[in-house]
Amino acid sequence: MVRLVPMTQTEFEAYLESAVQDYAQQHVRAGNWSAEKAQHLAEESFRTLLPDGPCSSNQYLFTIEGEALGEKVGVLWFAAEEREFGPWAFVYDIRIERAYRRRGYGTLTLEALEERARELGLPRITLHVFGHNSAAREMYAKLGYQEVDLILSKGIDFPARSAGE
Repeated sequence: MVRLVPMTQTEFEAYLESAVQDYAQQHVRAGNWSAEKAQHLAEESFRTLLPDGPCSSNQYLFTIEGEALGEKVGVLWFAAEEREFGPWAFVYDIRIERAYRRRGYGTLTLEALEERARELGLPRITLHVFGHNSAAREMYAKLGYQEVDLILSKGIDFPARSAGE
């Protein structure tokens, strides 16, 4: 079992530093952002979504604690959002510390999230996962998450040009 413990301001500041950097790197790896602009774009995204840090309206930031261990195993951030077709919980980040990965904490966290979503009257959980994150994609599929939108990309090779061209 896991417990979702509201993130403190101190925990948020530590999380923010690594999360912004990771988010920037993920977008560069996915080919969405240039390396030069990625950090700025990531910082701006977080500032927009979390203007008041962990106290931002409709944003839920948690430290994930392994109940048996009594220690932090990761973090979860989701938002309660209203969409045209109704409310949902949108997962912005779920990260399990490297030492605790592949031990069931991701699954337990998503089950705990379902319980929170029910408490908040949110009938759907939605999330984004980068295509290159195959481990997360496998876990989500195993838990019943379905792809609802898919963007595919292919790089095009150009023939080498000779000096006279």
